[in-house]
Amino acid sequence: MPTTARPGAGPLDGILVADFSRVLAGPYAAMTLGDLGADVIKVERPGAGDDTRSWGPPWVDGVATYYIGLNRNKRSVTLDLGDTADRALAIELAGRADVLIENFRPGTLDRFGLGYEQLRVPNPGLVYCSITGFGAATDEAADLSGYDLLVQAMSGLMSITGQPGGEPTKVGVALIDHICALQATIGVMAALSVRSRTGVGQRVEVSLMGAALAALLNQASAHIGAGVVPGRLGNRHPSIAPYQTFQAADGYFVVACGNDAQFTKVATSIDRVDLTSDHRFVTNTARITNVDALDDILSAAFAQRSVQQWVDKLSRDGVPAGPINDIGQAFVTAASLGLMPVVDTATDDGGVQRTVRSPIGMSGTPATVRRAAPGLGQHDTEIRRWLGA
Repeated sequence: MPTTARPGAGPLDGILVADFSRVLAGPYAAMTLGDLGADVIKVERPGAGDDTRSWGPPWVDGVATYYIGLNRNKRSVTLDLGDTADRALAIELAGRADVLIENFRPGTLDRFGLGYEQLRVPNPGLVYCSITGFGAATDEAADLSGYDLLVQAMSGLMSITGQPGGEPTKVGVALIDHICALQATIGVMAALSVRSRTGVGQRVEVSLMGAALAALLNQASAHIGAGVVPGRLGNRHPSIAPYQTFQAADGYFVVACGNDAQFTKVATSIDRVDLTSDHRFVTNTARITNVDALDDILSAAFAQRSVQQWVDKLSRDGVPAGPINDIGQAFVTAASLGLMPVVDTATDDGGVQRTVRSPIGMSGTPATVRRAAPGLGQHDTEIRRWLGA
């Protein structure tokens, strides 16, 4: 078990993370810390393990790709918290950890002697991160299930996603879980920074609901500042135009025009310089007010050429524009831009596990993938022995 940083190691080398979480937000936060060099021990239920182990198809060599994408750079130990001996090992692990991450219902781990107040006395430097669905301020909040879809609905995100007058639509990935994981990671890193000065840890609490409301950004600010309750606009933007999808002769593409100067370039690109002196379109505010008329004009022009022709022309003219890639095309594009989006990691059985490269670039202590996502209880022997079993 590493205890001190090694030259050339990740920025969190020497930090031990006890990952008592499962599914997405907690495991992703723990994996991010692992990518940054922390030693992450994933605690799982005997026999079943993390729920995402069974969330397939798709599968790769019998392992759910969902699980693979959230659990690299970890070791797995199975502990039954209902068993006295295993519970003692879990408490011992928590006593040695720098960081503990959990996403049980509030109060659950307290019943096993693993609550923050129970652990902070023997381990005063512990950074204890609790991820919940709706917080723990009231019994009602604590009892609500923390599923991403539920929070997308209750946070208002689905009310602004989809076509006007159509069915509210969820985002195509568990976006709130992901955002919550990143907020939790930031909180843990901040608490570790404080601990480096004071020697004292603290509890970090992040809820899916809180993360979702923060992620509403300009839409939330419009509501709390101006009383606006926004609705669904499809692919239009509530405050910028033209900033949306358009249909070319052979498909859809995106134009992201963020200011008046860029609109002049849009008008020039479609050979409609007259639009820049039209009172309906001379300012962004005017374009939002008259967005339907602007949409009709631009749509008629864009329908005359292919997606690639428009993307090439608009880009040359200084207008942010791009195709709507499928995920396969997105990875091809990222690779062509030099982002190296995929990392291959050797598995203990001689195979290769592919995951998305960490987007965090650091010149001196880069993020790395050192371990493939572990099999259930793969490291039981070594970890149990280390804990004194």
